[in-house]
This record gives sequence, C-alpha cells and structure tokens, in this order.
Amino acid sequence: MGSKTVIMNSKTSEIADEHGKPALGIQSDTAFSEASKRLTGRDLCSIADLTVQEMAAIMELAHAVKNQPEDFRHALDARQMVMFFEKASLRTRLTFEAGINTLGGNAIFVDQTQSPLGERESLADMAHNVERWMSIMVLRTYSHETITEMAACSKIPVINALSDLEHPCQAIADFFTLEERFGSAQGLRFTYVGDGNNVCHSLMLTAAQLGAHCSVASPKGFAPKLEIIHKAIEIAEQTGGSITLLHDPIKAATGADAIYTDVCTSMGFEHEATKRAPIFKPYQVNEALMAHAQPDAVFMHCLPAHRNAEVTDAVLDGPQSIVFDQAENRMHAQKAILLMLLGGAKRINNARKGSPQARKR
Repeated sequence: MGSKTVIMNSKTSEIADEHGKPALGIQSDTAFSEASKRLTGRDLCSIADLTVQEMAAIMELAHAVKNQPEDFRHALDARQMVMFFEKASLRTRLTFEAGINTLGGNAIFVDQTQSPLGERESLADMAHNVERWMSIMVLRTYSHETITEMAACSKIPVINALSDLEHPCQAIADFFTLEERFGSAQGLRFTYVGDGNNVCHSLMLTAAQLGAHCSVASPKGFAPKLEIIHKAIEIAEQTGGSITLLHDPIKAATGADAIYTDVCTSMGFEHEATKRAPIFKPYQVNEALMAHAQPDAVFMHCLPAHRNAEVTDAVLDGPQSIVFDQAENRMHAQKAILLMLLGGAKRINNARKGSPQARKR
C-alpha cells in the first residue's frame, strides 16, 4: 500500500464569498471534487481535522447516499473495514457494519472491551499489521491518544468512533438530521444542555463548521475543554456562526431550534455518578425547559438515554423528539465518511431532498 498523509487541523484553500469568508455549502462540482480528493486517504480523528468545505462535501454526500442508495451500492466493493472497540456499542457498531455492507464492502469486528488497545502489543505494531490486510480502521476507545497514535502509525485511514475527547461521527449525523428537518444548519439556534463532554465537543465544532449558533449550558466545573472552545470560536468567526457558554439552562433554551442533551456520566466516569446526579438535576430536559424553545423546536439525544435523569420520558418519547432519526442517520453519515476517506465519493446533482417539515429561519 502507498503512504498516507495524516493531516490535523487542515487549512487547505476554500471557495470564499465576496467578504473573503468561506462560502458555506458546496458551490460547484469542482469544489466537491477538490474536497473529495483532499479527504481521500485521510483520517477523521476530530471534527477539527475538516475544513468548512470538506464538512459541506460530507454533508452533501450523506444526503445523496440516503436518498439515492442504489447509486453507491458497489462503490466500496472488496474494501475491508476493521473495528476495534474498547467500549460497548449498539448504534455505532451496527451502523458502520450495515453502512459498509450496503456499499459493497465488508466489516470485521474485534472486541477490545476486555483487552485495551496497546496492552497486548504496541499500537505501532498493530497498525503495521492491520494496514497490510485492511482498507480502513474504526476505533472506539477510552483515550483519544490511542486514536491519534494509531493514525500516525497507520498507512490506512483511521476513524474516531468515540474517544474521551470527541465523537465526530455522531455530530456529523446529528447535524445531517438537522439539515433534513430545517433545510440548513446555517443560522440554526442549537442548544446543548449538560456535561461538556466528548459529544458536546464534536457538536460545538460541527455547529461552528456549518454556521450555526451554538449555546452550551453546563454546571460550573463541567464546561467543555478550553482547547475545543477556542477552536470552535475560531471556526465560527469564519462561518458566521457563534459559540455561547453559560450556566443557565433556561437562558440557553430560550428561542432554540434544537435542544440536545447527553448522559450526565459518560462511560469511564461511572464512579462519579452519585456525585454528579444532584449537580445535573437542574439541567434535566423536561417539558418545562422545552417550552422555552421555538414551538417547532426538536429534542435530540445521542442515546442511550438514562430515562427521567437527563431527560424525561415525556420529552424523549414526545412529538418533538427526533432521537431515532438521529440513530438512523448515523448509518448514512458514516457511509458518506467511508466513501470520502476511501475515494468512493461522487456528486449526485439534485440528490438532496429536504424534509417536508423543513422551514426557513
């Protein structure tokens, strides 16, 4: 296999509008083609690895593979994907497996829940073995450094399927779901309530990439990491989006188009569950909190949810909830990512179909 270029926080050239800022959305076939070429062979360790145009290209491709799946049925014939998971999974595992299978490729799952990566043999030795057999590697780990080290050592693309720092595939699928619902994420008022964790980090960065206005309400001591905040603000300044951090969940929810929450205690922090419960109780998403949002606002959760903890049954099962749309769209978003990184992307003009519920803001 040939060598692979690992690009972190890429700053490749993009199409700009009349004010010199990156134009949001793919503007031409050439722009889509250029973004696809830049992504081929790349890793996806963080949302920050993507430029604004690369994010737009992935989003457009996700709409295409969902709405015209027959056009991609053999796009990844004979490609082999291996998944090393240190953490339990339902949605991530099944959607990656189903995704590559419907593109013509094959998935191999390796359960690492009892043997963390790097314990039996070095990550470098693993990478140099796996790159001889596989086309792409998907990692779900406790430590983000495991993913970046494996990416640095491997000649094949590496995808972060969840680490302690980020969950990029989840965030891409979530904003793809919002595009289906609202037509565009640009200008969307997106609110995250709860722990400033890995999911929150990727959501902030994705919101910034797509020009959304992202508010995060978290208890003191549980805000997102400063490095993520600074990067998200830097991106938002380019796209016309914004990042707002606050502690008041009602203020954050007021006027929101979407309200998102996650568990108060992520995997790996179970020993803190008792301590965290009373701290996060005021941040529960319930009908009273949703009432402060727009009348047609949606509720979102990455799942699994702790019912009647971070969210009530009435909201999770209610008419504003789109959590199962998010879950379905994990597969379509990940198919787009796989196609981009493995060189199987193509543009399908007019393949993007808006939801009948989409509205202009």
